Amino acid sequence: MSRPLNSPFQPLPAAPRRHPRLCLLALAPTPAVASAAPGWQLEVDSLLGPVWAWSLLALMATIVALMAVYTVRHYGFTLNRMFGRQRHPYASLVSADWPRVTIFVAAHNEEAVIEDCLVNLMGVDYPQDRMIVVPVNDRSKDRTREIIDAVVERYPGRIRPFHRTDGKPGKAAALKDATETVDTDFIIVFDADYLPSKGLIRRLMAPFFDPEVGAVMGRVVPQNCGANLLTRLLDLERSGGYQVDQQARMNLGLVPQYGGTVGGIRIAALHSVGGWHDDVLAEDTDLTYRLLLGGWKTIYQNRAECYEEVPQSWAVRTRQIKRWAKGHNQAMWRHTVGCLTQPDLSWRERIDGALLLGVYLMAPVLLLGWLVSLLMYFTVSVAWSAPALVVLAFMTHGALGNFAAFYEIAAATHMDRSSNRVRLLAFNWLGFIVSAMAISRGVLEQVVLDRLGTPQLKWDKTARYRSAPARTPGAAAQPGTPPGAQP
Repeated sequence: MSRPLNSPFQPLPAAPRRHPRLCLLALAPTPAVASAAPGWQLEVDSLLGPVWAWSLLALMATIVALMAVYTVRHYGFTLNRMFGRQRHPYASLVSADWPRVTIFVAAHNEEAVIEDCLVNLMGVDYPQDRMIVVPVNDRSKDRTREIIDAVVERYPGRIRPFHRTDGKPGKAAALKDATETVDTDFIIVFDADYLPSKGLIRRLMAPFFDPEVGAVMGRVVPQNCGANLLTRLLDLERSGGYQVDQQARMNLGLVPQYGGTVGGIRIAALHSVGGWHDDVLAEDTDLTYRLLLGGWKTIYQNRAECYEEVPQSWAVRTRQIKRWAKGHNQAMWRHTVGCLTQPDLSWRERIDGALLLGVYLMAPVLLLGWLVSLLMYFTVSVAWSAPALVVLAFMTHGALGNFAAFYEIAAATHMDRSSNRVRLLAFNWLGFIVSAMAISRGVLEQVVLDRLGTPQLKWDKTARYRSAPARTPGAAAQPGTPPGAQP
């Protein structure tokens, strides 16, 4: 039987229960800031004042939101790739009146690998009279020119070298000059260490029968993945990036990325968006977004495989990822606003394009989240639901995002039918930490140090691990698919 509200026997309200604080600073008298809502109450205290406390809380909430968005993005791509409708609209095109194409092989001091790339291109199944191979040798100081000229003699009329001895340094500048000599409607670009599969050129050229296609990108597969732990981890990373991320964007009608190598470009599309920009660090990302904003489609061909050398030392990997981060972030500053405000793009394309531009900012955001977590732990006292919020925040940006990326890799190994590789998945934490540090260092240099002077563009290629041929070039090399590769 309930008591009347005015009953003299009604108990007094209980004293508010004190909750444990997260740090010793809470023992001192501190100002409290409270925000009440139906059913719950949040108190935030700090010796440094309420502005400090609420600023850290707001910053942590922002970091959690960003990580949640990218987590959902990764899971969405993986689920689409595993269970969604797959789009390979040009895969069935195997016989056609193939157009003429110029194949660029960008080279700077590539004596160790240039011969293998050129000889493999001589063995592809594209009509010989429809393709011309142009090694773009930009001021090499080693035996690159000698090796190229020797291979030209072995295949007369099929290779037209472009030896560049002056002009602005850098890959984009070299491609810009070489493109002025092209008399075909299409070009395909390779790096010198890449080994094309036999059917690669046909698969890259098939989408160009669609007049709206401006660029095509193939899949990159490590050729030296058995060298050590690092190369095996990079093999897993490449699988997730191409087999899941790129193909899912293709499936969903989002923004596949032209990757700067193993990719084709329509000359008319290139000219319509201003040609190669030789003042950028990542000419591929820059071109991806200029084509997108110019109304051209970029197509990803998952079955167009090419084989590359990945770094075999952590120092080389660190320099590579730092260079990628700088170039990608430069494109982010240039194109994010245009991508979000372009009326001809769908909202899905706008959002995905902006998120793709921001991927290299997530590493410093993650490190910032760790720092904010520590500052909150030692300088902020929270009560009620706030301790759970701190734990949830740390778990979200420190674990869930990584789990999503690892899920991509696991799914990719399943789709590649090489599930044994998934046994190394746990070691990707090592690669993740190294990459996060390298990317954050690159961002710091870009924001602070590079602004103190004018950065000089130059060739900054990855180290090669094949030995330069001491024999007469081509004596043992044979055209065709590299050992272990699938055509």
